Amino acid sequence: MIRVVIVDDQPIVRAGVARILGPEDGFEVVAECDDGDEVVAAVAAHRPDVVLMDVRMRRVDGVAATRALGELEKPPPVLILTTFDEDDTLWGALDAGAAGFVLKDASAEDLIAATRAVSAGAAWLDPKVASRVLTAFRTYVRPRVAELAKVDQLTDREHEVLGHIARGATNPEIAARLIVSEATVKTHVGAIFAKLGVRDRAASIVFAYDHGLVDLHPEGEAG
Repeated sequence: MIRVVIVDDQPIVRAGVARILGPEDGFEVVAECDDGDEVVAAVAAHRPDVVLMDVRMRRVDGVAATRALGELEKPPPVLILTTFDEDDTLWGALDAGAAGFVLKDASAEDLIAATRAVSAGAAWLDPKVASRVLTAFRTYVRPRVAELAKVDQLTDREHEVLGHIARGATNPEIAARLIVSEATVKTHVGAIFAKLGVRDRAASIVFAYDHGLVDLHPEGEAG
């Protein structure tokens, strides 16, 4: 079972997410928090595999709560639950260490896929959110990494690995697809982060989208 903590100040949202992430799909909701100031204690008590985090809450917002989790010795990955009116918080959450974003009105299938991917160590960027994250990236981040983040610094193999990361693959999945060891994949991932001037998978995905290495819209989805 994938152990899940849900953090949202709206009971109806927590109930809806908990209903979707049920035992029949391999999930166990081990705790629910109605504000960000409760999540560190909940994580310490229940040791979840993933935290689903709202952004705007009354006392402590999702960005601050995500950053607080990052201070733990073994922080769980955080999947941000967002809406279309929260553009100003998207990069802040990513910069705080969030592993990805999923819309609150996403389909049950997408929520399940996103939660599984993030719990397994991958990153997830909802295509409907991606363009807005890119806007934040270009405004706040690109200027300070412009000299470091150059696509032509990557080797062909690193390009290939980055493409798999951007599509939500974990290191073991990438290793299987490329027929190499997981240790080799980890080496490539570390080199990619260093060359792009990013610190995690989610930020590397944003870079990949921004430089046209991955299509913003999956096949069959209209722009």
